[in-house]
Amino acid sequence: QHLSVFQIASELVRLHNTGLAGKLTSQDLTGGTFSLSNIGSIGGTYASPVILAPEVFIGALGKVRVLPRFNEKGEVYPAHVMNVSWSADHRLLDGATVARFSNLWKDYLEHPSRLILDLK
Repeated sequence: QHLSVFQIASELVRLHNTGLAGKLTSQDLTGGTFSLSNIGSIGGTYASPVILAPEVFIGALGKVRVLPRFNEKGEVYPAHVMNVSWSADHRLLDGATVARFSNLWKDYLEHPSRLILDLK
């Protein structure tokens, strides 16, 4: 919670490279409070993520699919759709907080420039 976005990005690169080299340690994989599981990378579209202590929040990201949707005029158009599932420990996070986070996360995905403007 005390790292900048750029510090987090640096650590993600380190973990990615360490993982590619097959040298992740148990310390690299423990102690987090939030996890993302990319089930879409293996073709998955939906999951029910389970929280493992000490984490308090987890997300599962499904495969991006192009599906038919209707616009405000009732016309069909191709839309890129990704199912996302969140699980939270309600002793620490209430459902409204998770819903607000989910809406903000969706907005950042749809409008990346807003994420850049909100960087600290």
